[in-house]
Formats: sequence, C-alpha cells, structure tokens
Amino acid sequence: MATNETPQERRSGLLVNQLTPICAPATAPGGALSVVRVSGEGCIALCDTIFHAKNGRTLSDTKGGSVRFGYITSDDGTTLDEVLASVFRAPHSYTGQDSVEFSCHASPYIVAELLRLLCQAGCRTAEPGEFTRRAFLAGKLDLSQAEAVADLISARTCAAHRVAMNQLRGSLYREFEALHERLLRLSSLLELELDFADHEDLEFADRTELLALCDELDSRIAALLSTYRVGDAVRHGLPVCIVGDTNAGKSTLLNRLVGDDRAIVSDTRGTTRDLIEDTVQIGGTTFRFIDTAGIRDTDDTVERIGIDRALAAVSRAEIVLWVVDATRAESETTALAPRLAPLVQDKPLLLLLNKTDLLTGNKKQETINIATQEDNGEWVMVNGQWSMVNGQWPMVKISAKTGDGIPALQSRLAAIAADLLRSDSDTILTNARHTEAFARALDAIRRARRALADGLSGEFVAQDLALARNALAEIVGRITPTSILHSVFQNFCVGK
Repeated sequence: MATNETPQERRSGLLVNQLTPICAPATAPGGALSVVRVSGEGCIALCDTIFHAKNGRTLSDTKGGSVRFGYITSDDGTTLDEVLASVFRAPHSYTGQDSVEFSCHASPYIVAELLRLLCQAGCRTAEPGEFTRRAFLAGKLDLSQAEAVADLISARTCAAHRVAMNQLRGSLYREFEALHERLLRLSSLLELELDFADHEDLEFADRTELLALCDELDSRIAALLSTYRVGDAVRHGLPVCIVGDTNAGKSTLLNRLVGDDRAIVSDTRGTTRDLIEDTVQIGGTTFRFIDTAGIRDTDDTVERIGIDRALAAVSRAEIVLWVVDATRAESETTALAPRLAPLVQDKPLLLLLNKTDLLTGNKKQETINIATQEDNGEWVMVNGQWSMVNGQWPMVKISAKTGDGIPALQSRLAAIAADLLRSDSDTILTNARHTEAFARALDAIRRARRALADGLSGEFVAQDLALARNALAEIVGRITPTSILHSVFQNFCVGK
C-alpha cells in the first residue's frame, strides 16, 4: 500500500505527522526575554494572523534569515507585546521546515497568551524534543547528534561541553561511517560468494585479509568502548569514595567538600549505615563524593551490611580518600590495610590525616609510620601483614572541621581527575545506548572472526557481520526501533 511516508521516516521506522505546525517556549523562565518557537508547514502564514510589522510588511513576504519588528495582537485587537520575529525558510532552519521564532518579554502571562493565540490559529503544543526529532527526520541531524543537543543543554562543566560539542559536530558519526564502510566491504565480498554458492571453490574474499580487517575493527571498537569510563565520569561525575574507620571524620569531610550538611555528624560510632552521595565541581570537573559506613568489626547486622556496601563502593570508585584520625593514625592504618589493600591496587588513593586541629604538643610532632612520597606504591603481603613498596600513597593533612588543608586536597583531586579523564580521542562515549550498541557490534565481529578462523561457511560469517552493521546503524538512527526514538526524545525539554 502506498503511503506518504518520507525516506527519513522509513529509515527510522517512525510514522509521525511532522507537518502540523507546533509551538513551544524555547527559553527557560526567569529571564528578561523569552523565545517562542514555531515550526511546520504553513507556520509563517499562520503567524501573520497574530503578528503585525511596524512597516506593514508580512512575515510571508520576509526572506529566510531575516528579522521583523512588530507586535502581537490579542483576540480583541489590543497589543499583547512588541516582539522581534525571526523567519527561517525550509530547508535552512533547525528543523528543516519553515520556522518562526518570536522574541518577547518574559512575562509568564505574555508567553502563555502568545502560545494560546498560536494554538488558536492552528498550531499545537510541541512534545518534548519534537523540534529536534523533526530535525532528525528531515536528515538535518543523525540520532547521535540529536542526543548531543540534549547533552549540550545539560552540560555543567567544560569537559561535558567539549564532549557534547564534538558529538554534535559529528565525531561519533564519522566513527560510524569509517566502521560501517569496512564492514560493508567485508559483507559484500562474502555475499558475492554466496551468489555463486554452486561453485564451491570460488572465493572473492581473501580469508587472511578478512581476518586482518576483523582484527582492525575489533581494535577500534574496543578502543571506543574503553572511553566510556571517562565519558560516564564526565557526564555523571567522577566517583570518589570516602572510606575509613568509624568516627574518622568522613561525614564531616563530605559536608565540607559539598558545602552543606549532607550527612549526619555524631560522636556516636557507626552513625553512617548506608552510602550518601553528592556532587560538586572542583577545577572544572564534577566529582561524585560517596560517604560510607565506618569499617570495623561489629556484631550489628545492619552496620555489617553498610560496611559491605562501603567496601563495594571502594571497588567501583575511580578515586579513594582514606580518612584517618590523626590522634590514632597508626592503629587505624594497621587495622584497615588488610581490607582496603586488595581493593585499591589499581586506582589513586589519597591518605587524609584528619583532625590535625586536635594534635597538640608532643603529639603534633610525632612521626607516624606513614611515608609521604608522591609516587603511588603497591601493597604487598610481608610476613603476614600488608605493607607498601616503591613508596606509599600521598598524604594530605586536613581538618574537616576547621577547613584546614581542604584547598590542598581539592588541588590534588583536580590534578588526579585531569590525569584520569585525559583522552587522546575526540570521540568519547558518554551514552549507555551507544556503548551497548558498540558492544553488540564487537561481539558480532568477534563471532565472525572465529567463524573465519575455523573455516566455516561464508553464510555464517556474513550473518554476524550483518548483525554488527545493524548495531552500528542504531547509533546514528539508520535502523532504530520506535521505542528507542521515543526514549531518546522524551528526555528533551519541550522547546528543543
């Protein structure tokens, strides 16, 4: 049956009426000015019914990329507001359709009334992300670029902004094109052989070359997948676990770092029973600090659960802050080393000598058995006890209560984060959907390689390569289930 479905809609599998004019505020409330966006077939003439230019010209007579100064009239002919109307003509607009953007005063009444007048004239209110969805369906953006728009809007740090801009400029699409082209070459040679299946000895594809190409694809996709650790930290915050004995000052440190009474502070041991998280920006990087239950031997069932969660949080963290009470530093480090050492072998750890404000007289001059060399060392078992070789973890002396030493700690954290988040690639995966699709593609390529190495029929290899191509195509929206598209765009703000 013939349909009016566009090629872009067939590509996405999504049938929507994208011709009806839609409208929505494109700016957040609270400023001095607001922008109301209108897009769709006939929207320029529709806007002429409520807009009157000072010079008498209509928007329908206005060239694309031009701005008219005029006023909006209400039902009774009275002036609602003086506005600037920007006209964009298809395909040279964000959505690829005719569009108008009204810049008006940010009065909630004016904005609401302008939207009412537009809907009365024939518009409907836009759904979340519908302007960007129309841009995607018109071929103005691929799906990864559309998602980058949402990331750009929500970016709170320089790193998040840089990653979103790279993706919006097509870095992920270029990766897709390069990988897809190689896969297509592999598949076409194998499928050509299948067309001549009656000639058993006929091979169009050199197996050695195919194996080498599979290895090249494997290496590149695996490298991309390895960037997700950085990308997730950029997007959601670098996880930093605050760990230590009970009453070492972990909760006080969390409150000091985030600038709020986020965690309960008490002299009673074992107050913190569960994980408490909060984020804060330091040096342009978002850190996700995780306060944990104090680690000690206990018969309390609930507290033991909290301690297990604390140790699990250490395993998942990118950075560990080991808080030690300066008045009992040696006993705490000796007691906790056996539990922490196996969990922090491969990650930065800062030893925080807390409560230095309580050290007085001879106690302040004591040298505890903790070295302070800059280079991270390695925990090893010596005579049944954990100790360090090649230097110990760097130590920072602080007082979470008074704030002494906190700037030095923040500087250390910023330096560690800069090192952890360093990437030689412009393409960094921040989206779980992209990561899952790349993982499926990699799995299919590895199956294809095994089939080639085992000498299996090209039919089996071609099927796995087709699965890999389809997984990559989902990333940019060439093959995308409707459910995925709805999931992507429903998280947008209405005006975008």
